[in-house]
Amino acid sequence: MNRRSCEDPNKTRGAALQERLHLVSERFCARWVSMLLCSSLRQAVLFTKCHLWRRSQVGRSLIRMASSHPVAAVCQMTSTPDKKANFSACERLVEQAKDGGASMVFLPEGFDYIGSNREETLQLSESLQGDIITRYTQLARKLNVWLSLGGFHERGHDWENDRRIYNSHVIINGQGEVVSVYRKGHLFDVELTGKGVSLKESAFTIPGPSLVPPVQTPVGKVGLGICYDLRFPELSLALQRQGAEILTYPSAFTVATGTAHWEVLLRARAIESQCFVLAAAQVGAHHAKRSSYGHALAVDPWGVVMGDCGGTDVGVAMVEIDLQRLQDTRRDMPVQQHRREREYYSGLD
Repeated sequence: MNRRSCEDPNKTRGAALQERLHLVSERFCARWVSMLLCSSLRQAVLFTKCHLWRRSQVGRSLIRMASSHPVAAVCQMTSTPDKKANFSACERLVEQAKDGGASMVFLPEGFDYIGSNREETLQLSESLQGDIITRYTQLARKLNVWLSLGGFHERGHDWENDRRIYNSHVIINGQGEVVSVYRKGHLFDVELTGKGVSLKESAFTIPGPSLVPPVQTPVGKVGLGICYDLRFPELSLALQRQGAEILTYPSAFTVATGTAHWEVLLRARAIESQCFVLAAAQVGAHHAKRSSYGHALAVDPWGVVMGDCGGTDVGVAMVEIDLQRLQDTRRDMPVQQHRREREYYSGLD
């Protein structure tokens, strides 16, 4: 199966390009459909199924997926310390995804901001009742779309005394209600000598106390993780046992760790759990001290990459969630039925 690339919301404009895309929609419905996304006519996107093109009321051409299956939008962005600019960027991505037929949109870790130092990171943080989450609840309600907000800087329960925060994954439904909050349990304290990576998340972040049950959403039952949680298969298997059909790991992977491990880890989590895996990502330089790897990814339960946003641009990968594919995979290779009792695996402890 071929990978579907991201669509850049800033590269779908222009009257000439609209005419070109309109002609394509009328003439072709085949496995390979090449289209030009940017104004310089230099990018191509590969589609594996027939897609319909339509013209929006504001004159832009956007993809609307012709499918009976629900559509998820996996986003890629470049956050900075500017919260207002970050919200505007996310709002555009969410609106584009909704126009393209998405019923749930996944944003990456640090969607609210990525600070340039510890003090700035703490100073910019908010509670769940603050302005940022309020804006997103209003956006979800206005567009009637579910949101996965992964990696919100949430002020801790004793903020006034210890000035520590949680790294929180917030799910908002189409009515604008917060329906689940997972607080990241595995904190990224890593010093990679020779690779320029030195981060200690625990210096200002509180580890979350527990996993949360998977959430029933329009795209399926979603299990929540964040970034570094990806390296712990125990988490994905625990969520799968609780009925998860989709695992999500919103992230801001470093370039060094992303180059080496990002895709292989995501595919491994999909294969072992036989779940879809959706991983929104940060990309590029956030400020002088930090850059992210990108490659927001969607993987199916067989481990096939369905969408990849690449390592350069902001954009959205639109993917169909076919739960029959998940059921077929689990039926044909019943790994979970073959799993032994827990005592078997702890026999060497």
